[in-house]
Amino acid sequence: METLDKIKEQLSENTILLYMKGSPKLPSCGFSSQASQALMQCGQPFAYVDILQNPDIRAELPKYANWPTFPQLWVEGELVGGCDIILEMFQQGELQPLITAAAEKANAAAE
Repeated sequence: METLDKIKEQLSENTILLYMKGSPKLPSCGFSSQASQALMQCGQPFAYVDILQNPDIRAELPKYANWPTFPQLWVEGELVGGCDIILEMFQQGELQPLITAAAEKANAAAE
């Protein structure tokens, strides 16, 4: 499977997806740690891809997203942003309703 196809498949299969370094429980960089902490505090399950284990995605995703850095948060196939944007949205109370609404929509579609 082409890397771009793999990325598109991941985005279509996961309503809330964080591309990060490491995992939410064992992040490999401070930015990924902060981003995953903010997401976990929203209280909804989310998927993640460890780009350190997927060098092809690490190379291709910044071109596809037109976003050069990681982590990257995607909700319903749309790029939300990186660590700074995630934290800013969380602190302003904008991230929680976005994540909750996306999760509820996905759960309703799955039923």
